[in-house]
Amino acid sequence: MKNITLLVTFLSLAAFTMGCDKAKITAQQIDKVQEKTAEAAQDMKDYTFAQKSEFVEKMQGQLAELNRDLDQLTVKIEKSSDTIKAEAQPRLQGLREQVAQLNKQLDEVKNATESTWDSVKATAKKAYEATKIGFNQARQWMSDKIAP
Repeated sequence: MKNITLLVTFLSLAAFTMGCDKAKITAQQIDKVQEKTAEAAQDMKDYTFAQKSEFVEKMQGQLAELNRDLDQLTVKIEKSSDTIKAEAQPRLQGLREQVAQLNKQLDEVKNATESTWDSVKATAKKAYEATKIGFNQARQWMSDKIAP
């Protein structure tokens, strides 16, 4: 009987420790994403009109990364329970709308003139930051709802 109690205690402690490790890993992943977001936002702010093509290229790369992230989130959610799928659908739709808005912003950036550059660039930057925040919130929600 003493051995069974010891075994149950050990297994409980191991499960608790693994749960803490998952939370720590998730927090580290979120911190890393937030750091990358801040770096990307800083990069977007420093472009001049003469560097418009480089800004467009960078923004296209970031959009491609967001689309990959959206695909990954969708796959994880599709593997989840029906309840989680139902809860996640509005979140996914919101992210899709944000990405679509960012695509529109990219078109505006491509068509910007020197006189509209600063305004268009600032709007694109703001849209990108809002979209990244949405993705970070979705990742956090998923980590709370779905075990990695």
